[in-house]
Amino acid sequence: MTEVRGRRSEASKGTALGALLLALSCFIAVLVALCSSGNAQQREKINRIGFLGFNDPASSKEFLEAFQSGLRELGYIEGQNIVVEYRWAEGKPERLPRLGAELVSLKVDVIFAAAASSVKAAKNATKTIPIVFETLTDPVSAGFVNSLANPGANLTGIAGLAPELSGKRLELLKEVVRKLALVSVLANPMNPNFHSILSESEKAALALNLRLQVIELRQPIGVNGAFEKMTKERADALTVVPDSMLFAQRKAIVTLALQKRLPAVYGMSGVAEIGGLMAYSPNQREMWRRAATYVDKILKGAKPADLPVEQPTKFELVINLKTAKQIGLTIPPNVLARADKVIK
Repeated sequence: MTEVRGRRSEASKGTALGALLLALSCFIAVLVALCSSGNAQQREKINRIGFLGFNDPASSKEFLEAFQSGLRELGYIEGQNIVVEYRWAEGKPERLPRLGAELVSLKVDVIFAAAASSVKAAKNATKTIPIVFETLTDPVSAGFVNSLANPGANLTGIAGLAPELSGKRLELLKEVVRKLALVSVLANPMNPNFHSILSESEKAALALNLRLQVIELRQPIGVNGAFEKMTKERADALTVVPDSMLFAQRKAIVTLALQKRLPAVYGMSGVAEIGGLMAYSPNQREMWRRAATYVDKILKGAKPADLPVEQPTKFELVINLKTAKQIGLTIPPNVLARADKVIK
């Protein structure tokens, strides 16, 4: 009898242990399921990027594609793990404050602002949402950041050397145009770097024994009038300051420069490809692509104040020989040898 009871007791213990193990297995399974669900939700988190552009998608196509390509290279696919809220001012700066406010109201995770006027509008719209910029403007003198190494606040990104390169463009004209005396400088006075660019240009002009005719263009409708002033003063050449509004009017400017047979150098990528004589600037396509890396870092937790502003180290000289022939100009061999791209 005692032996039977012992066997029943051992069986009961075995049953209890099995039940305990079963319950433990179920508990572990629930924990694993919860963790997996949490990880899946984290992986499926969709970040929202605000895009504030000065011009329109058509005129900014090559640069926009570079930015989107940069995002894809980093694993971001629109509609899958990111949503990009695009806002375009279509060349009308007065629209930017409203568009910037719209992006803030959408509570985007980061704003990408292309061009100085867009950066200014985004900066005025928010002091908390991180802003990544791409601009040929000097961000320090424009008041966007405290310094290149330590931006401070909520802005950082990629910036060009607009003031410093203005003298280089005058040097190019001096090498290309015989008996160069008077150079027209086409600039937008609303550009944050307007005064610093003119200061650098005046220093270079003094060293090169040149006179400058500064022509301020505030509105696109003034392009024809600007060229009438150049003709009246008998300018020998033209330099076009980097600026979003002037970039939007690049086709009209190039056309008029050809009609006036006026040698011109531009501070914006891509202008030589559409008929401009020469362009000397950073590679803006690469700058837009690089801006995507800042967006990536911020989405992963980095603070704009801790990300130094990046500046390009390589600059492109593009020369259009077809345009040179049209205006009766011969480009010296030593200048052609320095060109990164020659259009024939």
